[in-house]
Amino acid sequence: MTLTRLVPFALIALAACAPEPPASNPQPAPQAPQLSARVKAIYSAMEDDGRTIPAVKPKYLSEEKARQEVDYWTDEPPGTIVVDPWARKLYLVQKNNRALRYTVAVGEDGRGFSGKGRIPYQRDWPSWTPTQSMIKEDPELYGPVKDGLEGGLDNPLGARALYIHRGNKDTLYRIHGTMDDSSIGKATSAGCIRLFNQDIIDLADRVRSGTHVVVLTRAESGKGTVPPGQPLPPVPYSPEDFPQTTGDNT
Repeated sequence: MTLTRLVPFALIALAACAPEPPASNPQPAPQAPQLSARVKAIYSAMEDDGRTIPAVKPKYLSEEKARQEVDYWTDEPPGTIVVDPWARKLYLVQKNNRALRYTVAVGEDGRGFSGKGRIPYQRDWPSWTPTQSMIKEDPELYGPVKDGLEGGLDNPLGARALYIHRGNKDTLYRIHGTMDDSSIGKATSAGCIRLFNQDIIDLADRVRSGTHVVVLTRAESGKGTVPPGQPLPPVPYSPEDFPQTTGDNT
């Protein structure tokens, strides 16, 4: 079962019949991004637990968006995950001022959490259940899966989920895969912190039980990307993309 809506056939037919107005000043079609062999290989189709994860379409990729090792200055020990929701990046701290950087999508829920936590466990191809508020808000979409959705390619949590706890309490925030590759690198309206399925599998393979997580506030965005003492890079800000939050969720 998918969680996407079907466009009525009649609307498609009407759209197909309507003539397209002539362009007064036609613009050339945008060029597809040029991708290195490395990036193409990282995001190619892959087999996992009997499932075939499709390749990420080139239009959703770029050299900058692809996972890569970068300079990163932090006092956090190697193995720590640092999430910068406002820059849509996740860093897995390495030795010698380096980190593995992943591009993420962050929904409003994900931007509502900041501070420190830990990951006591993770799940492969996790099941997912919509919250009661989601069902109430959109019963047509979420009602059919109100009792839960088994793990799979159509599951919103994707191939892996890392569960963030604070103390002994589940924060209900997750770092997970996605069934919507087009969302990666964007601020979205819903959800926690999600990565391409190829990237969440890579990250999950590197994470152990008890891994510490640090989620930056907007004021801290860019922290670690420049040496100590240098001003933080400016953060692109749009109130529509980044609604104000009321504080840490616990």
